[in-house]
Amino acid sequence: MAPSDASGKGIHIGSVQGAFAIGDHNKVTHTGSNVQGAAPAVDPAQEALLQAVRALREDLGRAVETPEVRALTAELADTEGEITGSGAAAPGRLARLRTALSDAGAVVSLLSSGAAAVQAVGALLGG
Repeated sequence: MAPSDASGKGIHIGSVQGAFAIGDHNKVTHTGSNVQGAAPAVDPAQEALLQAVRALREDLGRAVETPEVRALTAELADTEGEITGSGAAAPGRLARLRTALSDAGAVVSLLSSGAAAVQAVGALLGG
């Protein structure tokens, strides 16, 4: 049984991970680091981009290497790292990815994974 205070009510907290609140009308938001090593939460649009980025990277591994394909491959790797590390690709990263997709357009347009990546970036950048 929990120890009592002077009013006869008691509270005992043994172990807490994440965030919690006690009392009426409380709201809890946990923005701290992930102690247990699980991946950060990824919103559905970012998750769609992550899947498209991974598929396109795999497909580009079979493409003829050109300077544009090398640049796109590097940008895809950086985008994947940013999403898996922080949960989202920042707007600047998305803009650079869009440019790299456009620059490698001849190869990207031949791949269904390329179309998916272009759509996912467009959805996040609004166009």
